[in-house]
Amino acid sequence: MDILIAPQWTSYELLDTGDGRRLERFGDIVISRPDPQILWHQKLSPSQWQKADAVFGGSWRISAHVPDRWKLTWKVLSFWAKLTPFKHTGVFPEQISHWEWMQTVLQKQQQPMRVLNLFAYTGIASLVAASTGAMVTHVDASKPSITWAKENQIASGIPSDRIRWIAEDVMAFVAREVRRGNRYDAIVMDPPVYGHGPSGQAWDMMKDFPRLVGLCRQILSEKPIFVLVNAYAVSASALMLGNVLEEMMGEFGGTMEAGELALRETSAGRLLSTGIFARWRA
Repeated sequence: MDILIAPQWTSYELLDTGDGRRLERFGDIVISRPDPQILWHQKLSPSQWQKADAVFGGSWRISAHVPDRWKLTWKVLSFWAKLTPFKHTGVFPEQISHWEWMQTVLQKQQQPMRVLNLFAYTGIASLVAASTGAMVTHVDASKPSITWAKENQIASGIPSDRIRWIAEDVMAFVAREVRRGNRYDAIVMDPPVYGHGPSGQAWDMMKDFPRLVGLCRQILSEKPIFVLVNAYAVSASALMLGNVLEEMMGEFGGTMEAGELALRETSAGRLLSTGIFARWRA
């Protein structure tokens, strides 16, 4: 089991954690939001926490100077952060460990790869892949999320023909790709615990994930280069993800990793687990 600790990033800082909350800086905006797994105490003073520009407590309490959206940058990429009703910002800094890994693998290829990004949300992983020259298919059931991801593509200056946008239920799309005989060299997925497709199709991670993985296996190219799975707030361990991915990719050899994603706070150096992952590369 591995713990991937996100490297430092000038556009983000986990300032402090404690008492069920995290204090974070996204660009110049400092936010405070709940995290029920944080059972320890805060290290910074209450007055420092009170300086937050936005505080989530079921809804956002926002200072007047906070814009509706603001731009962050990572290497050559730029993308928009926003305060959503679900306490997220559309940017997940713990994913930097994966962005760097994907970038390294893709840049070593001799020709453009076909990358499939499922449950792709605001699409930063799609931008990372496309920035290496890969041809990306970005699938998400939420049209507003795809609109946001397209805005990120424009902000990053990624050519419009590098990313194909699909607003559809993930399972339905992958099943159709199987029937069409389409193939991908790499797959990224970030399945939620529960969800619904645009036509009301239900998604239950613990019931539907094995079937999705089986379908994804059928649309891999003869020489796939990587598969990456992330999961948040799921009642299972990284061992589950690793075992499923090992079953999917075992015949190809390669290297398998599974574990937790983590952020390190600056106040006391404690690690905050943010999700689990499994990833395979040739």
